[in-house]
Amino acid sequence: MSLEKFRKEETLAKRKKWIGHSCRLFYSDDPVKIVRARGQYLFDENGSRYLDCISNVHHVGHCHPSITQAAASQMELLNTNTRFLHDNIVLYADRLAATLPEKLCVFYFVNSGSEANDLALRLAHGYTQHEDVIVLDHAYHGHLTSLIDISPYKFRKLAGQKEWVHVAPLPDVYRGMFRENHPDPAQAYADTVKEVIEEVHRKGRKISAFFAESLPSVGGQIILPQGYSTKVAEYVRSAGGVYVADEVQTGFGRVGSHFWAFQMHGEDFCPDIVTMGKPMGNGHPVACVATTAEIAAAFTANGVEYFNTFGGNPVSCAIGLAVLDVMEKEDLRGNAMRVGAHLKGLLRKLQTQHQIIGDVRYGGAGLFVGIELVTDREQRTPATEAASRLVRRLKEEDRICVSTDGPWESVVKFKPPMCFSMEDAELVVQCIDRILTGQLHRKKPLTQEINNTIRLSDTFLKDKNQ
Repeated sequence: MSLEKFRKEETLAKRKKWIGHSCRLFYSDDPVKIVRARGQYLFDENGSRYLDCISNVHHVGHCHPSITQAAASQMELLNTNTRFLHDNIVLYADRLAATLPEKLCVFYFVNSGSEANDLALRLAHGYTQHEDVIVLDHAYHGHLTSLIDISPYKFRKLAGQKEWVHVAPLPDVYRGMFRENHPDPAQAYADTVKEVIEEVHRKGRKISAFFAESLPSVGGQIILPQGYSTKVAEYVRSAGGVYVADEVQTGFGRVGSHFWAFQMHGEDFCPDIVTMGKPMGNGHPVACVATTAEIAAAFTANGVEYFNTFGGNPVSCAIGLAVLDVMEKEDLRGNAMRVGAHLKGLLRKLQTQHQIIGDVRYGGAGLFVGIELVTDREQRTPATEAASRLVRRLKEEDRICVSTDGPWESVVKFKPPMCFSMEDAELVVQCIDRILTGQLHRKKPLTQEINNTIRLSDTFLKDKNQ
């Protein structure tokens, strides 16, 4: 039995009828109806191709044949409740352990990043026997009630801040309280966390956890100052708490130079709990929490059994293993480093030509990039409307999908599938250049290198989609 196909207008009408209106679409004024995808490309119902710069969930590329084959093969053989003994879960845990510091040796498999972060909260509470949590301003950690409570990005629009939640300043060296000209922004921002801890203690309360994305995304593609996490972990542990690194968006080699973004802070830095999710299953719902033996033992000692019917099922783990295989076989971390560095260089050059680009965010050496648009470089005034127009025009004129983030939605973000290419980066920057210049015709490329590669681009892209 085939699924019924609707015209785009019919699909949109039925969605408006049946799906909750708070579940928003990209480009809600004129959404794109996607019917198939491959690699870093999306195709609509008319066969038009869009370059996907934002689907960080589809980590190794949309509909990668190795992933779909692994899923189909395991699905045909067995998928069952995770209480049955099976090899896949231990094989997958072993592969993940090899990427992490030795002390992160106990794994709990779940279905989503939100579920992983919720479990991390439970682990922290169980181990410390404390309740209070410190989070960064503008943070978002998931859609469960427990996570809305520790996500300023959400709770400030709802019931407000709980008494056990404490907000530390976002370590944003571009527009935060300590900027790039500060002699030691890492120490200065870490000291703000220390001040929060001291205030909590004055209230007679105790810290359970410091919870932070290794690279804050909703906050505006923020790159934490080097050494910040190490110093914060020292303060938090001295207060009896644990450090939770949320790697749901940034893990699995997105930064290129390392497998996990927290590793950018040096070999000596190790969180007490790491959560992971989105890229693990390349679009399949699978997530995980990694922690220490001591924290896991405290969680077991409470006498309450923990089980997850689907978390770590044979199909999910087969897909997870296949993702790791593809990453290694296709050198996707290396690709992230090379393409990310190239994209950064092109955007930096663009910044010298357009005053509206105030800052270029760049996550180490990888595909976690953002550009902050401003109406005034000196005042760093967010150019929210300009960012929105740029996103819309890239979609309408160039079939390039990007989106905005940050407290003022003024950061245009790039978190594409890891197979994103040099040619893709050059095309995106050329189109941004044209739009910011206000020309409707294609401009002369920024560099001779772009000029040479663009000539080959059409043939190259056709070959990739055969």
